[in-house]
Parts: sequence; structure tokens; C-alpha cells
Amino acid sequence: MNCQDTRQILVFGNVNVDLVLGELAGWPAVGTEVQMDRSETRPGGSAGNTSLALSGLNVLHRLVASVGHDFFGEWLKDQFDGKCCEWLSCPDPTTVTVGLVHEGGDRAFFTSPGHLLSARVDQLLPNIHAAPDARSIALISGQFLMPFIRDDALTLMGALKDRGWQVAIDPGWPPEGWTAENIGFMRAWLSNCDYALINEDELYGLTGAAEFEAGCALVRSVMPADGHLVIKMGQAGARCYVGQQVYSCASPTVDVIDSVGAGDTFNAAFIAGVVRGVSVQTALAQGVETAARVISTYPRRYTAD
Repeated sequence: MNCQDTRQILVFGNVNVDLVLGELAGWPAVGTEVQMDRSETRPGGSAGNTSLALSGLNVLHRLVASVGHDFFGEWLKDQFDGKCCEWLSCPDPTTVTVGLVHEGGDRAFFTSPGHLLSARVDQLLPNIHAAPDARSIALISGQFLMPFIRDDALTLMGALKDRGWQVAIDPGWPPEGWTAENIGFMRAWLSNCDYALINEDELYGLTGAAEFEAGCALVRSVMPADGHLVIKMGQAGARCYVGQQVYSCASPTVDVIDSVGAGDTFNAAFIAGVVRGVSVQTALAQGVETAARVISTYPRRYTAD
């Protein structure tokens, strides 16, 4: 690793194999078989999708993630831009996620444990280079799927802060649901992050609020005064709260083909804008527009060109 690395975006988190099937009109009865119109095997995971989007946007970055020591692990590594990746091998099988796309674009995920259960913070710490400037952002994604990372995420966040990084989090939906323990983890991360990037369902699950603004107020009360709370709202766009300011951006109307990874793509485009020094409103618009383009194109396109 080059100690003078000038890349302004650092991504830690889950990379796995995604098998995406669709469309599903409704849950089938047990023992029956359903034919899908399409299927696709592709690299995925929250951190993986963010890295792919950054590469698609021609944004130089650094992804640090583990893969299993098997065929899928080697296949995964080949799907990413090698100059942007630091791969950590582990002896476990590579995690596989099956994503079922429902009519209208909603989706459900089924994930095998695999290598994500073995990922540890002490493997990541040696891969933190000094932030090249004050705008640089390190994103930690999907830690709810990685129990050792989840349990020690504050250590990782502290190490990043010590090296000059702003810290963004997108932990995802906890497999066990929003238990008291998982809410405690999330509150601790929120109180130590600069950017919280969550979706609307996660907002309601985390806070138990019945109303959107009430949920946002509860989350903001835990975050630092200058922290950025970004709520991704699907076809309704996105909203960002910073201090007393509220920024909103509606999503363009598109025909959704596949919404898997939409939020991770938003993260990539939004963070890319922030580190370039654009306004929050512009970064928000870039995130929304890029996510809308990705979910409505096949093969996926990240830029308008």
C-alpha cells in the first residue's frame, strides 16, 4: 500500500456473489416451482455495489474487502477494477445472496453466511492510509452482515478518524431485525459518524416512529451537530439533513428493471460529489439520478453518455 495514496474515497464492507432472479408476482406455495423471466449472476454486496458504481463513474477509489477461498472468490476478484481493490482472503466459502425481484421493482434477499462471518476489523486496520485531504470519506457498508465487524466497528471508525477520514455508514438491515442490541449498535455508530446513509424502511425500523419527520428527528438527535443524515426513499428520491438545513431531490420517473443495489449506487455518486466539493444539493441530485439510471437500464449504465 502506498502511504501517500491520494484516493479520497475508501470503502470497507461486504462483497459477495449476487444471483438475481425476477420477476416474482407473489410468494409461491411450498413444494411448487416458478419460472422466472430472467436471472443474472453478478458481483454484489453493499460495498461491492458501491465500488462497481464508482468504477462505472470513473471515480478512483479504494475498496478493502474479503472474499472466500474458492471459485466464487476468484471470480469475484475478476469482476472489479484491480487498481481499486485490496482483497483479503479467508478460508471460508464465499457468501452468496439470492435476490428475488418482485413486480414493481421491490426485492427480497436470502444470504448464506459464508466468508462474511469471518471478516474482522484487525484485518482492515493495516489497510487504512492517511486521508489525502479534509473532504476524504471512508464508507463502512453492510456491517450488520459481518458480526465481528459489527461488534468492533467503533474501533474501525476511531482508526479512520485518527487518520483524518470523515466516516460514512450504511449498515443495512440487520438479519435479526431491529433488536435492542442492534439499535444500540446503530446509535453508537450514528453518534460517531459524519454521514449516515440509510433508506426509509431502515429509518422506520430503527426508530419505531410512525411518521417520517419524527423518525428523522430521533436519528438526528443522536448524531453530531454537523452530521449529515441522508434518507434514501426509492422512487420518491432522497433527503439530507445537515444542522438546520434540509435538502431534497425527487427521482426522475423511470421504468424499474431491477432495483438491487440502487442505494449503494446512490452512495457512490453522492460521496463522489461530496469529495469533489460540490454542494450537498448537487451531490444529492447526482446520487438520485445515477441510482435511477442504474435501476432502469440493462446492462446497467452509470453515466448518461
